[in-house]
Amino acid sequence: MVEDVRHIRRQVLPNGLTVITEEMQHIRSISVGIWVKTGSRDEDPEWNGISHFIEHMVFKGTKQRSAEDIARQVDSIGGNMDAFTAKECICFNVKVLDEHLPVAMDVLSDLVLHPTFDIKDIGRERGVILEEIKMDEDNPDYLVHEIFTQNFWKDHPLGKPILGTKDTVRKFEQQVVFDTYSQRFHPGDLIIAAAGNINHDRFVSLVFEYFQHIRPVANGHRSNPPKVVPRIIMRNKKALEQVQICIGVPCHPIAHEKRYASYILNTVLGGGMSSRLFQNIRERQGLVYAIYSDLNPYRDTGCLGVYAGTSRESARRVVESVIAEFRNLKLSPVPEEELRRCKDQLKGSLMLSLESSTARMSNLARQEMYFDRFYSLDELIERIEEVTADDLQALANEFFCPENIAVTILGNLNGLKLTRDQLAC
Repeated sequence: MVEDVRHIRRQVLPNGLTVITEEMQHIRSISVGIWVKTGSRDEDPEWNGISHFIEHMVFKGTKQRSAEDIARQVDSIGGNMDAFTAKECICFNVKVLDEHLPVAMDVLSDLVLHPTFDIKDIGRERGVILEEIKMDEDNPDYLVHEIFTQNFWKDHPLGKPILGTKDTVRKFEQQVVFDTYSQRFHPGDLIIAAAGNINHDRFVSLVFEYFQHIRPVANGHRSNPPKVVPRIIMRNKKALEQVQICIGVPCHPIAHEKRYASYILNTVLGGGMSSRLFQNIRERQGLVYAIYSDLNPYRDTGCLGVYAGTSRESARRVVESVIAEFRNLKLSPVPEEELRRCKDQLKGSLMLSLESSTARMSNLARQEMYFDRFYSLDELIERIEEVTADDLQALANEFFCPENIAVTILGNLNGLKLTRDQLAC
C-alpha cells in the first residue's frame, strides 16, 4: 500500500472562520472554495429557494464591481469561477493558476462579502430562476426525483426543491434577500478551503486580510431531523414516452459508523455496469436503458434510492425485479468474488475522485463539515476492506423493509396500479 500523505493544515481565525489547505506541489493550479454551512434545508417554507437565489445574486455585482467586471477579471486570468447550492451548504469556488491566487481571492471575497442585491437585478434574476425551474420540470428524470423527495421527507425543508417553487421565487424581494444573507454569511458558518500549489501561511494571511472584519453571530438555524413518509405516488403525465420510476428506503446519516457497508451495498446493488440492477434488469431482461442506485446521506438522515426509466408495459416488472434484488440481498450473503470486485471498484473511484485540486478542495470542506477529523485515503481503504458479507446482509435486512419502501412512478400511466403487497421483500 502506498503511504498516502496529504499535506493538510487547518486554522481557525479569531472570529471563528475555519481555513483549511492542502498543498499539492506537483500541479500548477489552486482551487479555492468559500463554503457556507447552511443550505436549502435551513429555509423557512415560505422562502424556499432563497439560498439558491442568493448564490445567483452575488454574481450580479458588488460595491466595487459590476457583473461584467467580475466575469472579465476571472476570464482575464484564465480562471473558472462557479457556485452551487445544495441541501446543506452553499459553495462559491474558483480555480486558477497559482500565480493568480491574489486576484482570484480579491474577486471571490468581494462577491461573498459585498454583494449589492440591486432591486433591478433581483427582478431580472427571479425571471432567470423561474425559467430554470421550468427547464427542470421539463426533464422527467429530474421531475421524478423531485416528486419522490418531496413525498419521502414530506412537509420538511429537506424535501423541498433547492430552486424553490414558482410561488416562492416570485415573492423574493430585496429585504428578505438581505435578511437571509446576513443570517447565513458569518464566520462561524464559513469554511474557506483551498488545495493545489499553495502555501498555507500565506493563504491564511490573505484570508485574514479580507475576512478579519466580519463579526461572529449566534446562529439559530438548524432544522430538525425529518420523518420519512414511505408512500406510493403515481403521477400521470401523458406527454412522456417513458415511465420514470424512483424506489427508495431510509438509510444512515452521512457520518454513521456503518457508512462503509452502505457504500458497498449501494455498489453491489446499482453502482455501475457490473451491478446487479444493471446486469439483471438491463442486460438479462432488456427492460430499461438507464437504471442505477445511489446514496443520498445528510447530517441526520439519508435515502438509498433506485432510479429506472422504462415503458409502461414493463413498469410493473421493473419494480418487481428491483424488489427481487432487495430480497436477494437480504436472504443470501454477497459471494466473495463479487464483494472483492465491488471493494476494488469503490477504492478505484475514490482514488480517481481525488485527482484534481477542485476535488481535493471539496473533500477538505466536506470532511470539516461532517466529521470531526480528516480521513486519509489509506484509512478509507482500510475501512472499506473491513466490511464483510455478513455486514452487508445485516444492512440489507435493516434497510429493505417493505413498510419503509417509497415508490414514485411518473408517466403516461393509463391505469397502471401498484400496491404495497407488490413491495414485499
